[in-house]
Amino acid sequence: MDEIEIPQYFICPISLQIMKDPVTAVTGITYDRESIEQWLKTSKHTTCPVTKQALPSDSDLTPNHTLWRLIQAWSAANASNGMDLIPTPKTPVSKSHVVKLIRDFGVPSLYMNALKKMEVLAEDNERKRKCLEEAGVPKAVILLLITCHRQGKISCLEKALRILHLIWTPCSEIKALVNQNCDFIDCLTWILLCETENPVIVTTHVMVILKRVIEVTNSRLLEKLKPEFFKQMLRVVKSKTSQQATKSALHILIQTCQWGRNKSKMMDANAIFELIEFELEKPEKHVTELIINLLAHLCSCADGRAQFLGHAGSIAMVAKRILRVSPATDDRAVQILKSISKYAATKHVLVEMLKVGAVTKLCMVMQADCAAYVKEKARGILRLHSNLWNGSPCIAVYLLTRYQR
Repeated sequence: MDEIEIPQYFICPISLQIMKDPVTAVTGITYDRESIEQWLKTSKHTTCPVTKQALPSDSDLTPNHTLWRLIQAWSAANASNGMDLIPTPKTPVSKSHVVKLIRDFGVPSLYMNALKKMEVLAEDNERKRKCLEEAGVPKAVILLLITCHRQGKISCLEKALRILHLIWTPCSEIKALVNQNCDFIDCLTWILLCETENPVIVTTHVMVILKRVIEVTNSRLLEKLKPEFFKQMLRVVKSKTSQQATKSALHILIQTCQWGRNKSKMMDANAIFELIEFELEKPEKHVTELIINLLAHLCSCADGRAQFLGHAGSIAMVAKRILRVSPATDDRAVQILKSISKYAATKHVLVEMLKVGAVTKLCMVMQADCAAYVKEKARGILRLHSNLWNGSPCIAVYLLTRYQR
């Protein structure tokens, strides 16, 4: 292979490899399609790599059929020397073709075939995904899913979700559609209850899409989320369908708990108990970080603190996570202990904090390489109840250090 002399005009000026799909730019220079498209996509200054002339990112790239045939013939002639044949380039997808596929959504006998073709295009490459996006496929698929929800159809759900998962872009049109009402959120919640052929794939797609939807949903709609929505999010967490689905569900709960009565709705769904039980199974560190963050939000209200203290292992679990997961987890875990010690500090609770090592961990935070604001929270908790905890060796050390200062 190294001994074969490759004609210079077969080589892409960018990749320095034999061109598989030669296209000519408006500057007259021929490149391999994948290389020049990547260049135009990532380059800060859209210029022709060879001539340095202006080359807009939406420039026409004309297939160089003559050069491709020459490369293919040369490859075939050198096959005995180890050269691979150059495959026939795939025909670039056109916007008009995609628009026709969208129209087929309205025809009962054609919409499944249209979805299959779109799925193939979406899985192929970034260029085709961009074409689908520009032709309005995300909006069309969202409307199709809403229609399926209203009609109770489940046959097309997996393919439609797969397409939307691949080409979702939070453009102004999608944001406006999502924020009209709760129809799409209700639709995605309904899909979680459907019996599908591939529940793991479907649930994962739903949760990733739902996370993206929640990120662009306005506060008016977030305040109107139904209790069933939160029950389904917690069910996904408990079911351990996939890491991606679990993380998406936790992100969604964190984003939504701050609006309206959503904390109360989570309490009604027994959220804190379920989260603590899940955390006691020792999930991966990023999941722990999300769970502790969510618990800190929920413990900011009285019902949350009551439900937290209703679990026998709650304080011990939070204490053990301090200084073991991440700085963010340290902050949120200390915040939970602060909320409990400030607003729910019965003698039983304070003794429990001492017994399970929470007080010791707070003293360790004071000595560890933690952020100043985290240390200040820990110091405040220790100062608040130092009289009751003064029999603890670590408190004695804390007080000694304090007085020395």
